This record gives sequence, C-alpha cells and structure tokens, in this order.
Amino acid sequence: MLIIIDYRSPKESKEKLKKIGDVVEFSSSHVTYNAISGHPDVFFCKTNDNLIIAPNTPEKYQQLLTSKGIPFVKGICCVGNKYPDSAIYNAVVTESHLIHNLQITDKTIIENTKQLKTLSVNQGYTKCNLLALGNETYITSDIGIFIALKKLDYKVLCINPENIILQGYSNGFFGGTCGIIDDTIFINGNLDYFPDGRKVRKF
Repeated sequence: MLIIIDYRSPKESKEKLKKIGDVVEFSSSHVTYNAISGHPDVFFCKTNDNLIIAPNTPEKYQQLLTSKGIPFVKGICCVGNKYPDSAIYNAVVTESHLIHNLQITDKTIIENTKQLKTLSVNQGYTKCNLLALGNETYITSDIGIFIALKKLDYKVLCINPENIILQGYSNGFFGGTCGIIDDTIFINGNLDYFPDGRKVRKF
C-alpha cells in the first residue's frame, strides 16, 4: 500500500505510517505556492473508479504509480500557482456525491463522476476542508460546507481550524490533516492540543 504524504510531515507521523504501508514523501517545485506544494490532494483526486492526477504532477510520482501497477488518468488542466488553479483537483468524492466548487473542477473529474449526485460549494479547497466518514457523515472546518451539508440533513460536525499549522497562513484546514485507511482515521497532529479535539473524538 502506498501512503502519500507531505514531505514536511512530522517524523513521528511518518514512522507510524511506515508500519502500515510504503510512505511516499510528496513535494513539488515551481508548480504551486509553497504552503501547499507538498499536499498530495492538490494533485490527486480519487474517484470511485479512478485515480485522477494533474498532468503536471512531478514525473517521478507518475513513474512510481506506474511501477507499482497503480492505474491513473491524467486530468486536463494543470495545477497552477494561484487559486483557483491550485484547487481544481481538491474535490471530495464519496459513494454518492461529488462535492467541490464545480465552477473550477477539472472536467475529467466531472466526467468520471457522472453517476453521482453533485454538491457545489464556494470553498475550492474542499478536500482540505472536509473529511468524509461514509454514510453521509462528515467533519468540516468550513462553515459554508457545513451549511450546505446540513441542508441535505446529513450528520456534520463543524470545527474551528485554529491551531492547525499552514506555513505562511493563520491556520490550515482540518480535512487536509487527515487520511482514512479501512476503518481507521489518521490525523497528522495531536487532538490533545487541538481546541476542538474533544468534539472530534466524541463525534
């Protein structure tokens, strides 16, 4: 199993993940702005049927996927240096929905999710802000996404992203710190030091 994470992730996180799979430290240069240059979810979007990647994903990662026998489809648009071009692959795809700012979503993602319901939100960095837990249950750090999902009567926890570190910004986003393998949620950080840590655990 390949586990792709930001190369700047804490050593403790990398060591724990190495016990589960092959950890790949992701980085890019001169593609997008530095704060998100190591974020895999800026370059990759996993749909129910395909792994869609930006065509300007660094070649070494494309070669790695190929060498591991992991099929992928290249999107149409390249990740750019500024928003919204930096967020075109940052969509959330669940068993039932494509959730993203659909005005900026790469057309390849839309084509690959035609059978799903769509939910368009204002936040282009949807994947960074939203953790989909299955069974229409979500955790988000974006109030707009929270409102949109609550209107559909889904189970949603909205949390304060304070204390989530993103270099050069006042805070990062909760969804971007998380990953799911089988039934286990992995958080790149410590909930004991997170203001809404208790809420997350209880939820």
